[in-house]
Amino acid sequence: MRPERFLLMALVTALSLPHGLHAAAVETGLLRIEVRPRDAGALWVLTARGSGRAHRFAPPAFEVDGAAVPAALREVRPAGVPRRLANGAVEYRFAGPFQAAAGLSLELVFRVHEQSPVVRFRYILRSGTPRKLTKSRGRDAITYAAFPLGGLPEVREVRLSEFLEVVHSYTATEREVAAREFENELTLMGPILAASDGRHSLLAAYEHGSQAPETFLHFRLEGGRGVRLEAVKGNYLSGQALGPGAEFETIWFEAAAVNGGWEELRSAYRAFVLKYLAENPASRRPLIFYNTWNFQERNKFWNGKSYLDSMNNERLLPEIDAAHRMGIEVFVMDTGWYEKTGDWAVSRQRFPDGLAAIRRRLQDYGMRLGLWFSPQHVAVSSPLAGKYAGCRMSWRGRPSAPHPVWETESSYRMCLVSPYSEVFADALIRLHRELGVTYFKWDAVDQHGCDDPRHWHGDESHSAEERAESYAFQLPLALKRIAERVAEAAPEAILDFDVTEAGRSVGLAFLSAGKYFLINNGPYYQNYNVPINPEKDNWNLFFHPGPARTWICRTPLSYDAWIPSVLFLTHYFPDDPSDSQIVNLASLILGQNGIWGDLLKVSPEGAALFGRMLGWYRQVREDITEAPPVRSGAISGSAEVHEKISPASGRGAVVVFSTARGRTIYVTQRRTAREFRATEGVSVRFDAAGRARLELSFERPGAHIVFFGAR
Repeated sequence: MRPERFLLMALVTALSLPHGLHAAAVETGLLRIEVRPRDAGALWVLTARGSGRAHRFAPPAFEVDGAAVPAALREVRPAGVPRRLANGAVEYRFAGPFQAAAGLSLELVFRVHEQSPVVRFRYILRSGTPRKLTKSRGRDAITYAAFPLGGLPEVREVRLSEFLEVVHSYTATEREVAAREFENELTLMGPILAASDGRHSLLAAYEHGSQAPETFLHFRLEGGRGVRLEAVKGNYLSGQALGPGAEFETIWFEAAAVNGGWEELRSAYRAFVLKYLAENPASRRPLIFYNTWNFQERNKFWNGKSYLDSMNNERLLPEIDAAHRMGIEVFVMDTGWYEKTGDWAVSRQRFPDGLAAIRRRLQDYGMRLGLWFSPQHVAVSSPLAGKYAGCRMSWRGRPSAPHPVWETESSYRMCLVSPYSEVFADALIRLHRELGVTYFKWDAVDQHGCDDPRHWHGDESHSAEERAESYAFQLPLALKRIAERVAEAAPEAILDFDVTEAGRSVGLAFLSAGKYFLINNGPYYQNYNVPINPEKDNWNLFFHPGPARTWICRTPLSYDAWIPSVLFLTHYFPDDPSDSQIVNLASLILGQNGIWGDLLKVSPEGAALFGRMLGWYRQVREDITEAPPVRSGAISGSAEVHEKISPASGRGAVVVFSTARGRTIYVTQRRTAREFRATEGVSVRFDAAGRARLELSFERPGAHIVFFGAR
């Protein structure tokens, strides 16, 4: 038996209750979950081990056949044996009949890990006879959970989908929730709501995604400092069947109880997202990525070529050589590698050997192959266009018209909340098996745009508005299902969803299966009211080497307090001179881990600089990835400091940026390893507590990096 013991010490305990009832509990080293039948105020209770403070979660309530039915259960029993997942978490299931609604039953699913105070949970509603989920007031009528926050005076909402036009990127925002908001029973989008008294903290979250301020679920505040997590729109269809063979599964939710304040809560949740949220850990690895797209743009706007002129062996084989010298590990071919969308077969016109030479070169270097996809597109001449004509997206009765896709054949847009989603997943699995692809970049998937009555998001009995809402609600869940299916067939696969434009789904649902491609080049000229001719000019404002673009790209590091930055891929430029290269290197090692540009024009000295710095980075990148961030100074200020030191090992990095000449002194918050590597102009001493005292000299604006634990 392994040292962690069977099922990682998690126990299912039968509890004796009056009148022959049954309850159950799940225990780990950090938390205890007790399921309570016949308790209208608490279907289950969450307690941090050693705290004595119980957090009560009321049962969900559904509208069935026009009546609100709370899921107060008559009894609960285990529903099957515990199941260990690939990430080490253990899943437990319990089920019981409703007290007041004959024939209805609820299954509770909990996923816990011995090393995390966060529990994932979901509900499955069943009926022994045909019934319907209804919306008697014309809107969704489900309360998924209710819980009090009494005794936890500080409450904060964390949003993950704020699209800031000033940086043209999604970012995370954290704000305090005032007492007046409870008194006026306002609603909060989340998806994370947390509360603390400095010694005990509670977190609740839901795994979905949208763009703020559009909500599909929300937290409703109550005057007595209670919270209700409610469905808003699209969560189900009016008249949705419920009965034998037709159950209703909720999305996943999360709850955490932590002994400690905000720092402990953020660190615990961040570690959960990094290690235990996704069953497939490949998307969490801090690899170094290269993508061909930026050079394709440069080639068009600076060299007068087409986007696809550089998609050939003559260009890409030398690029792979350069990428290897610089320390890049994943080589991603953007649009143009394929002949037509939908078929997703290698273009024999541009790559007569079917990528054979590229694959050999990558294998020789131990590098991975990545490919770009537009999941919703199928070329007009593809056999799939006819076979799955009923899966084309349509709006108000008009099917989508074909349009060119990046200088390839005109294509139809297909609905991913339809049988076509399985076809797309099959194509990715085929390419993994045929070409060894392990990185899949998905682009051009907006959250809205289909109200067709022939798909999986409503029929003729539902209004066009309800079908559209159901599509928008289900889309992030469909993307997640595709990602999970691909990862099941290829456990090393990384699924990356491009959210570089507004209107795309951002939230915890897709992060449970993959990662996000966050920023292209930041704002367009139009974001700053600067006129431009889109037929002639490059829209990108921050398209040139230098520090300005890195200010934009570092702004979304606000995610890193709650969600590891390794899940938000952003590319930095490798262009000479060395001052610009160091600023870009210093930025990318904070977790965004991407490089793009014209690799073949980087000087030998510049390529060697990247190779050396990224070699040091690879020695401590796991520590940097796991380390909760410590930041001081404003982005683009003097000095802007990022400390990413692992509290456990003392390894990691400190990065300091300055936009002015001068001398800066910084003392690390955490103890550091004594061994280090640093850029020129840095001296390091250690104080009595083992913290590093850095003296950094800036002869000109730029950046310094110190890698602690690197040799």
